[in-house]
Amino acid sequence: MNAPLRKAGVVVFVLFGLIFANLNWVQAYKADKYRTDDHNARVRVAEYNTPRGVIEADGKALAENKATDDTYKYLREYPEGDLYAPVIGYKGVNLAATGIERSENEFLSGTSDKLFADRVSSMFTGDEARGGNVVLSLKTKAQETAWKQLTNNERGAKFGSAVAIDPRTGAIQAMVSMPSYDPSPLASHDTEDAAAEYNKLNADKDKPLLNRATSETYPPGSTFKVIVSAAALRAGYKQDTEIQAGDEYIAPGSGAPIHNAEAETCPGSKISLKEALTESCNTGYARLGVDLGGQKVQDEAKAWGFEQEDLTVGDLKDGGLPVAASHTGDLTVANDQGGLAQSSIGQKDVRMTTVEGALMAATVANGGVQKRPYLVQQLLTADRRPIYTASPETLRTPVSGSIAGDLKDMMISVVENGTGKQAKISGYDVGGKTGTAQNAEGADPHGWFIGFAFNDKGEAVSAVCVMLENVSGGHASAEAARIAGLIMKAAAGGGGD
Repeated sequence: MNAPLRKAGVVVFVLFGLIFANLNWVQAYKADKYRTDDHNARVRVAEYNTPRGVIEADGKALAENKATDDTYKYLREYPEGDLYAPVIGYKGVNLAATGIERSENEFLSGTSDKLFADRVSSMFTGDEARGGNVVLSLKTKAQETAWKQLTNNERGAKFGSAVAIDPRTGAIQAMVSMPSYDPSPLASHDTEDAAAEYNKLNADKDKPLLNRATSETYPPGSTFKVIVSAAALRAGYKQDTEIQAGDEYIAPGSGAPIHNAEAETCPGSKISLKEALTESCNTGYARLGVDLGGQKVQDEAKAWGFEQEDLTVGDLKDGGLPVAASHTGDLTVANDQGGLAQSSIGQKDVRMTTVEGALMAATVANGGVQKRPYLVQQLLTADRRPIYTASPETLRTPVSGSIAGDLKDMMISVVENGTGKQAKISGYDVGGKTGTAQNAEGADPHGWFIGFAFNDKGEAVSAVCVMLENVSGGHASAEAARIAGLIMKAAAGGGGD
């Protein structure tokens, strides 16, 4: 054989070897990826041949199936419409799943290892394989109250969110984001219609697909004074320790004065720490933050959960809805005491999620112990046999029981005697902190309230954070406090309005 033929033979041999290696690579290593790819039409059809599990709360179905006669055997339906959409999300034929539908997809579809025994059993019995059911921790009455009150708020706010937590366990009792959307059209078997609905929602300037409770951060305003109070108590201050106040404060090196919301708020030169929180004394807390120093305030916020990048809310074992990190910004910048003063009243670069606000209130109510928040209470097989039940976990312990006790007393004073009176609930001891936060120049302020409720047995039954965006007319936090009280009452089983 001459040299050119030998070379051609070698090239052909190498090419066949590469083709053979690629085939083996596809079969041995890539087969599962291709089999489960969302663009594989046969996989999608097969997935809809199995009834997907139900998502429920308080015995009410929030996501369920309807048998059809088309290519896809079961249609996903969401009977409660936009009420639960930010939590449960949607599962579309041609759209990526979101919310609990996404985080618990394997269990709901029946492909989870947790359901292996059930799949094997169905092979022998001939019974139809089915997905598992997901039971959420949500209290339907609290969820309905939160949604009704937010969407019909008395100040005309169009955007906002609310989160309620059981302080003793971390179970999410309510999670609402306004505005919301109806997930059912996104689950349509008509993929063109589903895509068109998604594109419309995604292009909406009001961002209805966004879960504002978990994904957005905002300046927290005076709710951040709870963190500064904790830093002061840790540093040796007492509830009756007097701090400097007055009607105006200009931090050293800063030309921008800080004033109180009202002229009658802490006009004297000194005020006790408890009274400062009760009246929401801006000048007192701005001075206090500067006196404590940026490092102490920043470290305190981090101890309570600020800066955490990996928090999720769902199944305690397998993740869930990601929660954006709350941040303080760098409070240790040399010669920026003006910035520290602003940050100490929850302005400048301080940003917080609604989830973090609820966790702060829950931590105080639970004696300084912060439970990891969760949404998935149970996982049940198709025949409703429980194979997972949430067992509460401690996320962190920011402060001692004694400091938490002082904060509790101070926050109860806010509701009983100060800016949070709208949150009062008959028959419950309620504590909290209001917050009115300036944001974009020329925009109306945000209204916040974080708080907790104890029943007549001394049990912490609920902790809540309500956030209303861009509330016009002043005292933005009063409406947030009113809504928070009704949510906590509903969560505690006392009904809602």
